[in-house]
Amino acid sequence: MTFRRLGWTAALLAALGFLLAPPAWQLITSLKPQEELGSLPPLLPEQPTLAQYRSVFEGRPFGRYVVNSAIVATLTMTLAIAFGAPAAYALARLPLRGSGFLLFGFLVVAMFPPIAIVSPLYLGIRAVGLRDTWWALVAADTTFALPLTIWILSTFFREIPRDLIRAARVDGATVGQAFFFVALPAAAPGIAAAAILAFVFAWNEFLFALIFTSSPAAQTVPVGIALFPGLNEMPWGEIAAASLMASAPVLLLILVFQRRIVQGLTAGAVKE
Repeated sequence: MTFRRLGWTAALLAALGFLLAPPAWQLITSLKPQEELGSLPPLLPEQPTLAQYRSVFEGRPFGRYVVNSAIVATLTMTLAIAFGAPAAYALARLPLRGSGFLLFGFLVVAMFPPIAIVSPLYLGIRAVGLRDTWWALVAADTTFALPLTIWILSTFFREIPRDLIRAARVDGATVGQAFFFVALPAAAPGIAAAAILAFVFAWNEFLFALIFTSSPAAQTVPVGIALFPGLNEMPWGEIAAASLMASAPVLLLILVFQRRIVQGLTAGAVKE
């Protein structure tokens, strides 16, 4: 038993080291002076510096990229929950014909490759005058975040005891009141998980942000970092520093709400 436990521990440590190696390398690169970036050894910087972090904001609108990402991700998350929660409740609780087929259709949309529809989306966004705006990204991101939100929340709504909803209806609550005042509070863990996943998806999204924007007025952090390389140089230190700063808010959000995320992804997996 001891050897088995040691084996599992060693395997977990190896997997953890494999996953942490890229961000650790990014951190080391971001702390190296410019003259040490092209030399190995030394592996660790002899004189760590924060110059790469300062350079990210010098001559680049990186702060604007961060603000754009925060706005797009927040709006996407809000719309996904606002439209996804009622849809999920209807599919999970109301006697709708073909609800299972609809739910499967939402899942298919979530799995559809964005690259396959980026061209018609671009033409439509340009036709309505939304190119290079936040709303273009919000509309595209919500299209893919909404199906996942509906899928997660429908599972949570199914787990709410039916007697709880019936009691609210017996007390005179309408379907809408039962949804807002009974179902939503009971599904709070699922709503939190779906909201966080939608936010992270919109924060990290790159393809739509690259195609639909052309100026710092609407470009997000992933696109901003991709535009760092110049004509004759590759600023690896600045790219590493910017990547770590861009990942920090998402990492903090996931660490704080990791329990909610796990509940949202595993809801309904085990029946009691």
